[in-house]
Amino acid sequence: MIINSATFIKSSARVDQCPAPDKPEFAFIGRSNVGKSSLINMLTSRRSLAKTSVNPGKTQTINHFLINDAWYLVDLPGYGYAKVSQKMREQWNTLISYYVRKRENLVSLFVLIDSRHEPIASDLEFMENLGLNQVPFARVFTKTDKISSNELEKNIAAHNNAMMKNWDSLPPTFRTSSAKNSGRDELLDYIYESMMLYNQD
Repeated sequence: MIINSATFIKSSARVDQCPAPDKPEFAFIGRSNVGKSSLINMLTSRRSLAKTSVNPGKTQTINHFLINDAWYLVDLPGYGYAKVSQKMREQWNTLISYYVRKRENLVSLFVLIDSRHEPIASDLEFMENLGLNQVPFARVFTKTDKISSNELEKNIAAHNNAMMKNWDSLPPTFRTSSAKNSGRDELLDYIYESMMLYNQD
């Protein structure tokens, strides 16, 4: 897929404020500071489409971007650690939970995982909840340029083993590096193929 246009549409504090669900939608989520904004900018080849920050918790709303006038890319608030109040974290969790369960045009949710770390309970629990609610999702390992290939294989194997304790099969999985632009074509191809299947229904 070639991205010819990427336009910010709106930020929504509630799901009912989101754009009309009239186009296929692909959302990105992960623990705070996992590299989500950098990945979105890499995918769209727009340096500052999504705002990046060294401080976790930069994204606090549901942000919709219209791609090629055909589908929505959605930047969701991160989960896990962020320098915000407990009340704010609870509000984000409620917002995220409602969005992923109720957004009718959500084709796939991309769960971003920092490839430098071994499995983290909050990631596993989040994906377990997606499975229980039958939310289609894929894993995206980020920052693969930050570790050696051996460490990468070791960490991904650990993630696979942790998931297979409760899953019959693994979800679609991608390896990315925003710094090296790797994984971009694979992700965009997956989005394109998923969108074609969605439009056939």
